[in-house]
Amino acid sequence: MGKTIAEKILSRKSGQDARANDIVLADLDFVMGQDGTSPLAIKAFEEMAGKETFDPSRVAMVIDHSAPSPLEGVSKLHAQMREYARRYGIILYDIGEGVCHQLMPEKGHVVPGSLVIGADSHTCTYGAINAFSTGVGSTDLAAGMMSGKLWFKVPETIKFVIHGQLPPGVYSKYLILYLIGDITADGATYMAAEYTGEAIRALSVEARFTISNMAIEMGAKAGLMEADEKTMEWVKRHTGQPFEPVQADPDAEYYMVKEYDVSALEPQVARPHTVDNVVPVSQVAGTTIQQGVIGTCTNGRLEDLRIAARILKRRKVHPDTRLIVAPASRRVMLDAIQEGVLQTLIEAGAAVVTPGCGPCVGTHNGVPSDGENVISTANRNFKGRMGNNKAFIYLGSPATVAASVITGQITDPREFLK
Repeated sequence: MGKTIAEKILSRKSGQDARANDIVLADLDFVMGQDGTSPLAIKAFEEMAGKETFDPSRVAMVIDHSAPSPLEGVSKLHAQMREYARRYGIILYDIGEGVCHQLMPEKGHVVPGSLVIGADSHTCTYGAINAFSTGVGSTDLAAGMMSGKLWFKVPETIKFVIHGQLPPGVYSKYLILYLIGDITADGATYMAAEYTGEAIRALSVEARFTISNMAIEMGAKAGLMEADEKTMEWVKRHTGQPFEPVQADPDAEYYMVKEYDVSALEPQVARPHTVDNVVPVSQVAGTTIQQGVIGTCTNGRLEDLRIAARILKRRKVHPDTRLIVAPASRRVMLDAIQEGVLQTLIEAGAAVVTPGCGPCVGTHNGVPSDGENVISTANRNFKGRMGNNKAFIYLGSPATVAASVITGQITDPREFLK
């Protein structure tokens, strides 16, 4: 019997003939923490009497969630991370560098076939470039930093075969929202998701990151794709590391195979307060909004900003609505400046904030008021997610957000893309 991508990577990294539900001890290729989780990992590292990291060039900490610091207490945690990075010689990405999940592949730390852990649930993002990457707790992060190894239960895999082509004006964010709405928020708990089919292959690598990023929103540990020519070209532009991609075997055994034809898919929106509460945009069109957010590790890349700028060019944000834009990284921001994309967004009325997690995490940068409706490109809309449990968060694509902030209500973006 053949193997899935997850089984193959964990077999290679553990030196075992690993199959679903086996327990393996595997070698890690890269380890990452962010400012919400790294301080706890540092504490665990010290409690374990850690003396050094397994390889400082393969350990990174990123200050992105509360960046720049909004509070004295947060500033102390940031200082702790900076001191730890200096002491052990690890990589530190400080305020303004961007979101951890943009930086790891952008800086070349992740390649096809690699095994990566991050103390953040959306570490599954890198599966778009054929890496088994998954979120862990701070104690596991500490163990990984010390030993370069971690135990895993090999997950079963659900295979999503996406047939057809996405229609004009329909983006990868709508596809992943649609899949989550279908399988539900816990439909793939502790499993790996494999995404394949002609609709996936037609997507850019940036658009694929959006899909893998939200694998955790269906409960999955990883959101994996095979590495095609687009993947290879993208990775080679970002790193000189050697790599060996992994393909699923034709006779691999899956927990389930789900097939879809997306040729007639419409723009989708996730309604408050769960990510799987997904409907076509027509069912929520006309809902008044007070704030729009474009950014986050899901949709803050250059391609996303371009889509929004195309709609907002020579248009203005509605006077009763705010638009916040958070580029995913410093590089994205600079490229958007160079192309004139950021100027278009600012001229339309956007407030651009520091590259990083921005309003998504709810610590600063755009906490909504009581009763306000927000349309966001983020990956979560739980009650209180953006810092106020009396606000209502709707999830859509950059196109949906751009169209909605023009009209002041949730709007089908295809009206502006004709």
